[in-house]
Amino acid sequence: MRGRNLLIIGLAILLGLIAVYFANSYFSGIDERQAREAEENRMAQIVVASQDFQFGTPLATTNIRMANWPANSVPQGAFTSVEEATRGGRVALRPIVIGEPILNSKVSGEGGRATLSAILPEELRAVSIPVNQVTGVAGFVRAGDVVDVLLTRQIPGDGADSSDQMTNVVLENVLVLAIDQVANENATEPQVGQTATVQTDIIGAQKLTLARQVGSLSLALRNVENQDVGGTRVVTRNDLGAAGLYIPERERNQAGARGVDAPRRPTGPTMAIVRGTESQTYEVKRKGGN
Repeated sequence: MRGRNLLIIGLAILLGLIAVYFANSYFSGIDERQAREAEENRMAQIVVASQDFQFGTPLATTNIRMANWPANSVPQGAFTSVEEATRGGRVALRPIVIGEPILNSKVSGEGGRATLSAILPEELRAVSIPVNQVTGVAGFVRAGDVVDVLLTRQIPGDGADSSDQMTNVVLENVLVLAIDQVANENATEPQVGQTATVQTDIIGAQKLTLARQVGSLSLALRNVENQDVGGTRVVTRNDLGAAGLYIPERERNQAGARGVDAPRRPTGPTMAIVRGTESQTYEVKRKGGN
C-alpha cells in the first residue's frame, strides 16, 4: 500500500512539473509576442506637412511639424528633424497634402529652386507647344493629365490646294507637366492657357518642334489609365462624309451655269484611269460595300 501511495505521489509530482513547464512556455510566448508587438509599434518622429504645399512652396517652420510614425514603416527619404528639412532653403517640387511625410524625392536639395528640370527623368525632355481654348480642350487639360498631340496640315504633293487638309497623331500618351507656368497637379479648375509643356523623349521633342512649324497642333485628353498606343491613321476630308466635303466655288459656278447640280465629290478611295489623253476617276468600293 505504501508503495502504491508513493507511485501516486510521484505521478502527481510529474504531472505538476509538466503543467508548470507548459504554463511557463505559454506565458513566455505571450511575453515574447507582446515584446515583439511593442517593438513593431514603437513610434519614431518624422517631419510632415502642416499645410498644403504647391509646386515651389518653401519649407519653413510654419508649414511643417514633427509627427509620430510607426518605426517599422518610416518612408525612405523622410526627414527626422525640422532643422534638417528647412536647411538650405528647400522648396516643394511636387504637391504635398497636410499630414503627408516630407520626403527627399518631393523637395529640392539645399539651396535648390523649384524647376521642372528637377523632376524630369534623366532620359526625357520637356517641350512646350502653343494651345488655345479649342486646341487645349477648353482649359480642361491640367498638369498631370495625359494627352495625345494631333497635327493638322495641308496635304503635301502636286494638285493639293489649301482646302486639302489632313490630321494625324504626332505623339500618344504624353504627360502634361504644366499649362503656361502652372505645374500644380492638384489644380482642377479649367484654365485656358497659351502653352502646354509636355514630357517626351528627345525624338518626340524633335517631332513637336517640327510639327508646330508645318501646321496647327491640338491636344486630345485621354483617360490617365489608358496606356494603349498605336492603331491611329491619317484622317482626310474624305473621312468627314458628304456633309463635310467642300466643293470649290469654280466648280459650283460652272455647274450652276449649265443648270445642273454641282458634281459630287468622292467619299472614299478613288482610282484614275488614263485612256490616251483623257483621264477619268472612279470610286473604289470598300470591301463589303454596295
